[in-house]
Amino acid sequence: MMLWLELFWSFVKIGFTSFGGLSMIPLISGEMISHGWMTASEVSDIVAIAEMTPGPLGLNCATFAGMRAAGLPGAFIANMGALSPTFTLCFVAAVFFEHFRKNRRLGQIMTGVRPACVGMVAGVVIDLVLVNYADMAGKIHVPSAILGVIDLVLLLKFKVSIPKVLLFSAVVGIILYGVMGI
Repeated sequence: MMLWLELFWSFVKIGFTSFGGLSMIPLISGEMISHGWMTASEVSDIVAIAEMTPGPLGLNCATFAGMRAAGLPGAFIANMGALSPTFTLCFVAAVFFEHFRKNRRLGQIMTGVRPACVGMVAGVVIDLVLVNYADMAGKIHVPSAILGVIDLVLLLKFKVSIPKVLLFSAVVGIILYGVMGI
């Protein structure tokens, strides 16, 4: 029961202090690691799985993190925690929409918040690069880095869909690490 309350409260905090999507990842990572529910590597795996599955990234992460920490009830509780701030804020915003839309100060606040979100996403990218492309000694694993660059080119230059890039990477990973044992 206490675990459920901690899980719910963790995702309420994540929901209230992030803006959804990628901005949730550093907060989820911090909560999962600080409570000992997951390691950095497991959080990285959850982000990858959440990207592959349909639906919002933040909710997918909450589902998988909650499931890992406390089973099916944990997944439900984590999602309710992550969604409760959204429900609350949407209700309040709907009530005061006209006032918020024309408020100059709110526009100024949002102008300051956007760069903070970009910085948070950059921090996540750096953390994920270190977890996924470096070994325990901090040495870059070249085949993984090359695969990452190829994936980036496929996504940005050739506009290949994310599921196709993930499938490509999975096949290459099986061949490189499973069959060839690199």
